[in-house]
Amino acid sequence: MEIKTTGVKGSWLKNMIIKRLYFDKAMSCAELSELFDKSIPSIAKAINELIKEGFVVEQGYAPSSGGRRPLMYAINANAMYILAVAMDQLQARIQMIDLQNNPVADMVSVELKLHNNDDALPALIKYLNDYIANSGIPKNRIAGIGIGMPGFINATEGINYTYMDADGQSLSQYITTATDINTYIDNDSSLIALAEQKFGIARSQQEVMVINLGWGIGLGMIIDGKLFRGYNGFAGELSHIPLSDDGALCTCGKRGCLEAEASMLVVAQKAEEGIKNGRITSLRPHNGQSKAMGDSLIDAANQGDQFALELFSDAGYKIGKALAILIHIMNPANIVLSGRGARVGKILLAPIQQALHKYCIPRLASGTELLISSLGFDAELIGAAVLVMENFDRETKI
Repeated sequence: MEIKTTGVKGSWLKNMIIKRLYFDKAMSCAELSELFDKSIPSIAKAINELIKEGFVVEQGYAPSSGGRRPLMYAINANAMYILAVAMDQLQARIQMIDLQNNPVADMVSVELKLHNNDDALPALIKYLNDYIANSGIPKNRIAGIGIGMPGFINATEGINYTYMDADGQSLSQYITTATDINTYIDNDSSLIALAEQKFGIARSQQEVMVINLGWGIGLGMIIDGKLFRGYNGFAGELSHIPLSDDGALCTCGKRGCLEAEASMLVVAQKAEEGIKNGRITSLRPHNGQSKAMGDSLIDAANQGDQFALELFSDAGYKIGKALAILIHIMNPANIVLSGRGARVGKILLAPIQQALHKYCIPRLASGTELLISSLGFDAELIGAAVLVMENFDRETKI
């Protein structure tokens, strides 16, 4: 079975122009000519065709710099749409967005547990098909489906070795067949890093480490301006850095991992235990509902609840200890705190810095700046859209 090309059929140059305008907002013919090493007449011809086809619009003239002002071109936000999916271990968020990353339909958040759940994949496909049908947007107007999810993922092959077994098939191909829309998957932390570099606080930076603070603790690494995946695609497992030999048991089977000591899931569990033991707090028990407790914890901490602040301070210190190791190895210019936990980023900064002062060589620590994401919890959705557009000129064959 062959699925149609996502981009403009038979035109590499036009597809590349669409991709570049998606990422860079507005460019002139001269800028595109230099970027693609094509003549200005060739670029102008492709631009005029894209305008007629509805993909590109004139943006107006660039500000004057002393000479003739060039005409700028931008992507037509409503030429196509992207179905972005952000998953964690407990839920999936699904949203249709335009080519300027603006929502065009309400986001749907559904409970979808991944661990030991054989029904997760068919449930996801049903949610996707229902959402597409309810959006009223024809499938030929959807550029693709981008999915961020936890796990050991080979993005090139579209395989998640941790969750959602597709009977040995490529997961991305399986979902493509089930939805009739080109689908791409990648690790959630990798996509968050891409979102931060393309549209967030780390925009255009060449060396940056992006920490995904969620139910786990992920890492996306931008090195030399590109996402670094390692030898077989699994680089960035910060969550399994061992902090102690006798700490809590991690899901990976080892003890003392960062994830088992400081993830949002662990913080939520500690909150439940503290409430049961009579800690004074504005928090109320959620009877094991980690998502609800996590959201309540973030709100309580931002409102000054001392117990919530204590829990995040402890987690932040342990995260800082792990970041000291990361800084010693990578010597990054910037570390971005992103994902769900970015909402308590300012609260985490002080204990992280305290740990860095204790565990990191001062000369190295002083060269790294800690930044808090402006994209926050939306970063994974934006990263899922970036994933689709990074693959815009690829032809998918099943």
